[in-house]
This record gives sequence, C-alpha cells and structure tokens, in this order.
Amino acid sequence: MCGRTSCHLPRDVLTRACAYQDRQGQQRLPEWRDPDKYCPSYNKSPQSNSPVLLSRLHFEKCADSSERIIAPMRWGLVPSWFKEGDPSRLQFNTTNCRSDTIMEKRSFKLGSTGAANSPEDWEKVWDNWRLLTMAGIFDCWEPPEGGDCLYSYTIITVDSCKGLNDIHHRMPAILDGEEAVSKWLDFGEVSTQEALKLIHPTENVTFHPISTMVNNSRNNTPECLAPVDLLVKKELKASGSSQKMLQWRTTKSPKKEDPKTPQKAESDVPQWSSQFLQKSLCPTKRGGAGLLERWLRQDKEDEPAAKRPHSQ
Repeated sequence: MCGRTSCHLPRDVLTRACAYQDRQGQQRLPEWRDPDKYCPSYNKSPQSNSPVLLSRLHFEKCADSSERIIAPMRWGLVPSWFKEGDPSRLQFNTTNCRSDTIMEKRSFKLGSTGAANSPEDWEKVWDNWRLLTMAGIFDCWEPPEGGDCLYSYTIITVDSCKGLNDIHHRMPAILDGEEAVSKWLDFGEVSTQEALKLIHPTENVTFHPISTMVNNSRNNTPECLAPVDLLVKKELKASGSSQKMLQWRTTKSPKKEDPKTPQKAESDVPQWSSQFLQKSLCPTKRGGAGLLERWLRQDKEDEPAAKRPHSQ
C-alpha cells in the first residue's frame, strides 16, 4: 500500500516540526544522526533515505529513552540476520509490514516513527498540516565482509479506514498525536504489547488524488503533490514527428481538385495518395521513394509543352 512518501522540508524546518517534551516536561528539539544523508524530496520511493524519529536509547545505552533522534534510513528493511553481502539480493519485499503479522516474523523489531509530509500515490496529510507520523520498525545490518552499518526501516500498515477503503484496503499505521508518538518511541518505559495497542486505523486524515507522475521516482517537483481532477480527460498532443508530417502534408500535397468538378467517392486511402494513384500509369511501388518518384513524374507531365525537351 505505502509505495511513495514525501518529505521536502529543509532540515532545520523538519527539526522544529519534530519538537517534543522530554520526561521532565522540557521542550526540546531532536538531534540528528548522519544529517548529511537527509535529502529532501517530493517523491521518495523504496530504497531511498527518509528521516526516521526514534529514541536516543537505541544508540546510547545510558540515555533517557524519552529523548529523540532523527536518523536518515533506507526505506525497505534489511534484517540484521541477512548474510548476503548485497542488500539488493534480499528475496522478499520489506517496504511495508502488516500489523497482524508483525509479531510472527523474525524480520522485524519495534521502535521507530517515519516522519513525512505526505505518503503514497494518494496524498494524505495530517490535519492542520502537521507532519504525518507513521509507525514503523527498523534494524541495523552489518555487511559480512565489514564496512558501514546500514540502518533501514519499514512502515507498518493496517486495514484502511472507511474514508480510504474505496482507494485501497490497507493504509499506514498513523500515530494520532504527540502522546501516541511518545508511547511508541519510549520502549524503555512502554512495553511492546502496550505499544501495539496504538496500531489501528484512523479517520483523522484528509486526502486528494495526485498525478501519476509520482510513478517515476526521478520526478521530484511540487507537481508531484498537486491535486488533480480525475474527471478531466487527458488531452492528446501530437508528437514532434507527427506535427512535422502534418505540416508536410499541408504544404507538399498536390493541388486539390476544383470544388465544382464532381467528386468521386472517398476511399480509405489518404486523399493525396488516391489522387496520384488514379493518374499514375506506372506500376505501384512500395515505400516513400516510390511515391516520391511517381509524384515527380506526374509534376513533369503537367508542365507546359514549351518547357518540355523535344524528343525525336
């Protein structure tokens, strides 16, 4: 279900949008881990990096679990037990994770929140245009032959709410409000079973259809998020080659017959071809060269007698 997201905010704006209160009630901003890996985009696809909000305790054993960090991670979870040297060889899709099987699969563990401006091919936005916080899980994969660790995540999906059911039967698990976000992230104080109670459909979203241009991940412009009218039919435009052909037919076709003369019944052959073939005494040849040759001969026959060379 969740195959596109958008997070195009500048890094400093995104940081302020993720402001929170710690356990002591102090207003704080999350710190960044590997900030240079964050690339704002209107059209994020699987295997690209997206900002993930998670507890500092995941990285520092003695940290307060209520403190938060933003870390860019690869979308599409690569489990820590994967033994291949290339993550692209993973044989199954981990872009999304169903909430009803999350505890059955060893690929996943709890503890992260994806922050986005809008997800999927149907833009859904938080009321009052706040960040859309989607529940997710992450893992850290270490290459067997050594190298940098790869942090990756997946988005949890649930049954669609009534408003979205006609579009798709699944939707992202949206954490509805700051309290839900805090409970989901604070694994040091909130048990897994308690956190899973936060995963359910929510009606607290608005949405509108957007262009199919998001299907190409290379498209990265504001138009990717602009509303479109599904009732407006797409206007067909002639390609460059078609326009040249139309222009050639307009300027190069033989002269039209006098409208006063009787017209023969139209055939399925284009008019310029049928006029010529009716007058031609040469055997029919295929291809553009044959048509041009016969056309030149016909023009020569139509020349005044004074201009023609005399033959013995």
